[in-house]
Amino acid sequence: MKFENLLAEVGGFGKFQIIMIVLLVIPRVTLPFHFLLNNFIAAIPSHHCDISGLDADGIFGNLSREERLTVSIPKQEDGTPASCHMFSHPQFYLLSNSSSSTDLPLVECQNEWEYDNSTFKSTLATEFDLVCDRIGLNKASATIFFIGVMVGAAFSGWLSDRYGRKPMLMVSYLVTATFGVASAFSQSFIMFAIMRFFTGMGLTGISIITYVLCVEWADIEHRTLAGVLISLDWSTSTMILPGIAYFANDWRTLVLAVTAPLGLAVITWRWIPESARWLIVNGRLDDAHLYLSKCASFNKRENSLKDIKPQSLAAVIVAENKGNRTYSFLDLMRSPKMRKLSILSGTTWFGVAFTYYGISLNISGFGLNLYLTQFIYGAIEMPSKLLAYLCLDKLGRRYSQVGTLVTTGVCIGITILIPKNLWLPRTIVAVLGKGFSEAAFTCLFLYTTEIYPTVLRQNGLGYSSFVGRVGVSLAPLVGLLDEVWLPLPQVLFCTVAIIVGLLALLLPETHNVRLPETIEDIEKTSHNELMEYTTLCFTKQKVTPTADSNKAKINIASYIEHLQCN
Repeated sequence: MKFENLLAEVGGFGKFQIIMIVLLVIPRVTLPFHFLLNNFIAAIPSHHCDISGLDADGIFGNLSREERLTVSIPKQEDGTPASCHMFSHPQFYLLSNSSSSTDLPLVECQNEWEYDNSTFKSTLATEFDLVCDRIGLNKASATIFFIGVMVGAAFSGWLSDRYGRKPMLMVSYLVTATFGVASAFSQSFIMFAIMRFFTGMGLTGISIITYVLCVEWADIEHRTLAGVLISLDWSTSTMILPGIAYFANDWRTLVLAVTAPLGLAVITWRWIPESARWLIVNGRLDDAHLYLSKCASFNKRENSLKDIKPQSLAAVIVAENKGNRTYSFLDLMRSPKMRKLSILSGTTWFGVAFTYYGISLNISGFGLNLYLTQFIYGAIEMPSKLLAYLCLDKLGRRYSQVGTLVTTGVCIGITILIPKNLWLPRTIVAVLGKGFSEAAFTCLFLYTTEIYPTVLRQNGLGYSSFVGRVGVSLAPLVGLLDEVWLPLPQVLFCTVAIIVGLLALLLPETHNVRLPETIEDIEKTSHNELMEYTTLCFTKQKVTPTADSNKAKINIASYIEHLQCN
């Protein structure tokens, strides 16, 4: 008897699963808020040198503000004041002949900067003067955050496989809330960077644990639907974020606002179920029976477990050295097939994350303001989810992953060829690329969850997310390469997307295949063989893996006693 059959009896996707998804969405809304937060808190408004130091003894007299800027700061090609340089002395003759300022000696800003606060009341750049020669620190703030996400992926995956999904979810809540609030009260950039690092560590736990819980409680028939449904919170929150940022245009207030939902998440945590798969694999049969009974009760299937005792569940999942062995990341590389899966999975995560955030963290330059562009980027993700669902259901996991990622790379390549003055077609193609990159991420989360066995699922997803966050951490820094060659960042994003997309062809198909429970399921039998063998076993019993108990007419107790699909 396999767990999918047991889950089909108690209700593989009913009221119990829907309530669980709603509870898991509460903390998940903070994920895009924080992951895309740098688009707003690290925005760099128009700025120029503070010229008060040149006004010694009031030599500017009755000059207007525009005239003071003319004699103090050189103009750029577009006629605006230079951001990082000023004249060493006031050049009053420029009031009558401003065209002859090109050969005048310049110095770097001497007395900080003046910022345009019409859009943002304050940002990291204005608070800590992260402009000009310090602009790299502004970009680094995103990289430091995503390094925290990367480290957190490794720890949360290992710990949740060892101590359970639910306990580590609460730990993730508390870590994120504590350091998220602390970052809003940072008094220096160093303090802010440290707080954001630990905030990222907590957030990645929320991300991967909630998704795994959702998929592990869904049956084969509804696994795709469950995975896509829980990912809708990302798209919705991405559209909401610019609205929050518009009204909370002070970076400290904005950080507090996007962290606030975790307060409700802590309160509702008690009603989130532990993974019954994980409980059975780890020998906690009484707890597993309790949660399965709750599932059956909510889904109006109370009679499905009346003849099943907790001890009978031991036959559902046969794990290596059940209850005694502790699994770690090393188990991902010890055996040949698992090693191949892990390398390909990590590579795919790197490509998808690197490309997705390369697009998402670059929302300027299309002729639209930040708020509108961010909203459009979020809106395009909704139809992308529908596309992902249809592709996953009709084409399978592998071809969906390959198609969405390669198409993302093609869209990025097209934007390189379109001149910048044609901002409308560039924006349209960029938005399409964003949509396909989101579809690629939607496919990837479900695909990765299905590839790894239960005993290593969190470890596997944590490892894959870790590699993916390496790509995310590099994405903001790659943007600095435009100083070398303007299209270079886009060329890199395009190339990585296409190459990694093609490599994903080497991954196995997992559509309509039961989730592997142990490493032996991966090593001794291919996924296709597992599907064929499972189908064969059920065919002999004249029932499908997802059959309703009323249609099956076979008592679940007889499955455990007689059906041996090892």
